[in-house]
Amino acid sequence: MNRGDEAMERVGSSAAPDTGGNEPLNDDSIIVLSGLSGAGKTTALQALEDLGYLCVDNLPPSLWAPLARHAAQVGEDRVAVCADVRTAAFLHEVEDGLAALADLGKKVTVVFLTASEETLVKRYNLTRRTHPLSEGTLSHDIAAEQEALAGIRKNAHRVIDTTRLSAKELGQQMMGLFAHERPFALRLVSFGFKRGAPIDADLVLDVRALPNPYYEAQLRSLPGTEERVQEHVFTPNGLELYSQLRSMVKNLASLARDGGRTSYTVALGCTGGQHRSVAVVEKLAHDLAQDFTPSIDHRDLAHALEEHKK
Repeated sequence: MNRGDEAMERVGSSAAPDTGGNEPLNDDSIIVLSGLSGAGKTTALQALEDLGYLCVDNLPPSLWAPLARHAAQVGEDRVAVCADVRTAAFLHEVEDGLAALADLGKKVTVVFLTASEETLVKRYNLTRRTHPLSEGTLSHDIAAEQEALAGIRKNAHRVIDTTRLSAKELGQQMMGLFAHERPFALRLVSFGFKRGAPIDADLVLDVRALPNPYYEAQLRSLPGTEERVQEHVFTPNGLELYSQLRSMVKNLASLARDGGRTSYTVALGCTGGQHRSVAVVEKLAHDLAQDFTPSIDHRDLAHALEEHKK
């Protein structure tokens, strides 16, 4: 986030802007992002990066189509380019650049970010940032920038006014427009504490309070994916604890998704990563399937099962 975008957190408010509608823009694979300096382009570009877009900033329009073509050749179908007054010498190429992208046979969406002059001036004053044009007073430079970018704005499919948006709210709005390209990922990981807790998890939970199948000889060598093991783990008391755990995981994952996150990782640990944590992850994935599309990773299960062969 650049300094102008950081100022959005301090200047913006929670009121919703006039964005021309909030419905998702479907089937987009090439996005052209532009707008006024200080209106939040860096924040918007970072949101697109989080959604899996190949993002290139400050690229002349004549290079948009070659980039998209080359990206497609290596399997990068989602491309976003950002152009603004920093490439003023190339802005006359905008319409030709858009036409060249359309010739590739893919839909192009142009998003333009704007804000009121008063808000832009406040953001510049807070950051003490220099306007890219620097031709006169700040108000003069903003007016000159608006004129220079009139061609891109004329071709915009979506104009987002960030006057009353914080940086977080702008990021969420970009996620709302384009998140269909990359669904929210809920990752459930089982592990054994004796092998170390995952360092990349958003939430680590200890399920060692559940009944331990290890102390049953007929269950000791079986994985938590086995029905007999799961029946041992999920006694009435075990189910009560599991129910509380499931509610917490569901609520926290929902908050992460609603807050603009594209993924959330929950790690559940028992002693060795073979029985209880595996059983809980399997049951969570089943029970949360209506709200998410969980992925499962039994990190230590293979190592634990191998130990029984020694």
